[in-house]
Amino acid sequence: MEEETPTTAGPGPGRKHDDGVDSEDPVSTRNGISSLQQPLLKRSNTLTANHLAMVGAKVSHIESLDYEIIENDLFKHDWRSRSTVEVLQYVFLKWALAFLVGLLTGVIASLINLAIENISGIKMLHMVQLVREKRYWAGFFYFSGFNLALTFVAAVLCVVFAPTAAGPGIPEIKAYLNGVDTPNMFGAPQLIVKIIGSICAVSSGLDLGKEGPLVHIGACLANLLSQGGSGRFRLRWKWLRYFNNDRDRRDLITCGASSGVCAAFRSPVGGVLFALEEVATWWRSALLWRTFFSTATVVVVLRGFIEVCRGGRCGLFGEGGLIIFDVSDVTVRHGLGDLLLVTLVGVIGGVLGALYNHVLHMVLRLYNLINDKGRMAKLALALAVCVFTSAGLYVLPFAVPCTPCDPAFGTACPATGRSGNFKQFNCPAGQYNDLATLLHATNVDATRNIFSTGTPGEFRLDSLLIFFAIYCVLGLFTFGIAVPSGLFLPIILMGAAYGRIVALVLQSAVGASIDHGLYAVLGAAALMSGSMRMTVSLCVIFLELTNNLTLLPMTMFVLLIAKTVGDAFNPSIYEIILDLKGLPFLEPKPEPWMKDLTVGELAAAKPRTISLQVIEKVSNVLEVLRSTGHNGFPVVDRPRPGLSELHGLVLRSHLVAVLRKRWFLAEKRRTEEWEARERFSSVELADKNCKIDDIELTPEELEMYIDLHPFTNTTPYTVVETMSVAKAVVLFRSVALRHMLIMPKYQGPEISPIVGILTRQDLRAHNILGAFPHLANKSKTH
Repeated sequence: MEEETPTTAGPGPGRKHDDGVDSEDPVSTRNGISSLQQPLLKRSNTLTANHLAMVGAKVSHIESLDYEIIENDLFKHDWRSRSTVEVLQYVFLKWALAFLVGLLTGVIASLINLAIENISGIKMLHMVQLVREKRYWAGFFYFSGFNLALTFVAAVLCVVFAPTAAGPGIPEIKAYLNGVDTPNMFGAPQLIVKIIGSICAVSSGLDLGKEGPLVHIGACLANLLSQGGSGRFRLRWKWLRYFNNDRDRRDLITCGASSGVCAAFRSPVGGVLFALEEVATWWRSALLWRTFFSTATVVVVLRGFIEVCRGGRCGLFGEGGLIIFDVSDVTVRHGLGDLLLVTLVGVIGGVLGALYNHVLHMVLRLYNLINDKGRMAKLALALAVCVFTSAGLYVLPFAVPCTPCDPAFGTACPATGRSGNFKQFNCPAGQYNDLATLLHATNVDATRNIFSTGTPGEFRLDSLLIFFAIYCVLGLFTFGIAVPSGLFLPIILMGAAYGRIVALVLQSAVGASIDHGLYAVLGAAALMSGSMRMTVSLCVIFLELTNNLTLLPMTMFVLLIAKTVGDAFNPSIYEIILDLKGLPFLEPKPEPWMKDLTVGELAAAKPRTISLQVIEKVSNVLEVLRSTGHNGFPVVDRPRPGLSELHGLVLRSHLVAVLRKRWFLAEKRRTEEWEARERFSSVELADKNCKIDDIELTPEELEMYIDLHPFTNTTPYTVVETMSVAKAVVLFRSVALRHMLIMPKYQGPEISPIVGILTRQDLRAHNILGAFPHLANKSKTH
């Protein structure tokens, strides 16, 4: 398994042999560094890391991304030589790509909505028609067979063609923007499978939404646009060379994630805040403007599609507008008594959200065991969940009595067409089935129905309890199967049902005048915050969806309470999934016990760090590359005998590029600046081809030399060995590092200029606890 952290290699004392055992204790080789000679508390002799993680539904090898600017001589010359026109091209292209990301995300989201609404609507109409004809078994087999076929298509696409397209994709996007390279996550196959798979999965009636997949779709579009495509179909347009780096790709993927949320909820400001609060690790004002530009473009496209489709020109799609549940005409008045009731909604929502996270964690662990058995197991699990879902959705409405229509509703009750709040289903004329109104409707219609205001008697308490229970069960057992899926909609519908249940109970208990639709909104917000632990972005999303600013105080209040209560029990659902997948995500807040450990002590728990000379022999470079899989190597200069100093850090990909071009020197000398520029450019060095298996060198070439001066990043981030691990974690995450070099506290002759090198795997809490088990007891006391 390939590693990323430089450890021992090459000749000399302390070399780590192939069996992984050091010939000398790392601590004893730290020349003259008193802080490392003191006995540490009990620890294992090495700091280990696991470089495998689950990406989508596929186990992949994980490495970090190079968000840091590699300031070597070639990069500096490239920036100095760029003309004003080239700089303007770069700036213009960033805005143009942000616009295209928003445009394409809006178009694809509209087409997905159109397809889902039509497929689901047609399925529901034919099933209800069979029920009206009292052909119940025919209706069941038609409904189940239709759903089974759609689920089969979605599962086969994910299992066979793009395993990384399974699930929502948001945890992987969070990890990518945190600095973790998630392979095969943002390519063309993933985009195609995500689009088709989400249409089929949502249309099949599974308890999942399209919101998470839309975020992933936006990120895929951003990646493909920035790279000109993928594979052999990739465009080699010279302007795109500016984006052949991880930093610009990260910014554009952030725009894509914002656009996906905007497309899902028709919430431009909420999309920007979602990226800022939930997925992005690194942020700046210029990125804020570009993400807002992308989401604004998405809203314009969505509005255009809605106007075109209004009046039934797009089949069953086009009912309504940008506001999914408009309550702008409702006046919200609240006093102290209302705040007490809202507090109750927030507390219960936080508890339910934490409980949902806990149970979902256990279900995902069980599903991992099943999915490990192979493709057929993944496919069988998805189909089994589909059959169970279809049976529950079809049978349960028969378990509740019909409700007579209120004459005030007029011709709207009962609804026998494609949409409406009062589905007749199996009821006689003049009556409706309230549970069928929720279960046998498209996602948008179900949301509108349960959030509808001024309808205190529309839904019975027993129907709401059944709806809440079945959606809880289906939500827990559906998320984790091998289809594109989102968590937002199931939690919103569960929370809305919970809010209406609270409103009914309070109304019957205290006789309060309560609008059930508003409590549905507050219940959805509480459960979302209790599970996902988002506050600001959720608040804005709900305000943009409801079009009512008077809801702001109560929404803020319930979100804060639900998040606080949920945090007291467990992490957010995305943090749980990140940990379960093994993605090395660095949290913004380090563990309290990290303050009691220094980076020097952390480096001492690792095998000795390997370093290269500024002018190194070709054979030594090749041996280091073949014996390790590390990405970066410290470069040490010895200006005079007995004195050594750190020159910088050189990347593995740059060393491979030098070997491939055979840029060797017959004698040991420093080259002139123009010599390297004749053979290399910063654009060429951006290629991350690190394979050396096909490099064959002659014995004469192995005895030659490589001058590393032009390729060495002379300004790497360094810290002194006495810095606490807690402070190092904050620095590492804040500036999006891949390597952090540790310098000795005391410098002088015969003292190594480099103590060690740390990567994100070394700074993860559970890896540190594996090397320092005594800290585990201390972590429990905090």
